[in-house]
Amino acid sequence: MSNSTSYIAPLNTEVLLDEATNENLYFNLIEQINKDFNLANESIDLPQDIQPEELKNELHEKIYRLIQYKFAEYLNLLYIVDVPEDQIKKLDGSDIAELAKQVAFLILKREWMKVWFRNKYQ
Repeated sequence: MSNSTSYIAPLNTEVLLDEATNENLYFNLIEQINKDFNLANESIDLPQDIQPEELKNELHEKIYRLIQYKFAEYLNLLYIVDVPEDQIKKLDGSDIAELAKQVAFLILKREWMKVWFRNKYQ
C-alpha cells in the first residue's frame, strides 16, 4: 500500500498494524490512540515501544472494561474517535468479549485512517 495514493481500509487488525509498521506510521498510530483516549478522559497510555500484539490486546481489554463498567464513557470514546455509528449498530452485542474485539478494530481503523490521511496530505 505504501505506493498507493488512495486509502484502503484494512481487512483486520493484523493487516492494519502491518501497514502502519511498513509505512513507518506505527508510532503515529500509538500517539493518535493515546491522544483520543485522553480526550475522552479514558487514558490508555500505550508506550511507544509496545508490540503490535500487545497493542491489540490492551485496546481490546480497555474496550471490554468500558463496555462492562463504564458504558457512558465508552459511548463518549466512540464519539471522540469518530467511529461511524452505523458500523457499531451492525455489530452483534450478545457476546461482550467478541463485541469488544470488533469495536477495538473499528477504533483502530478510524485512528489509522486519521494517521494515514495526515501523513499523505500534510
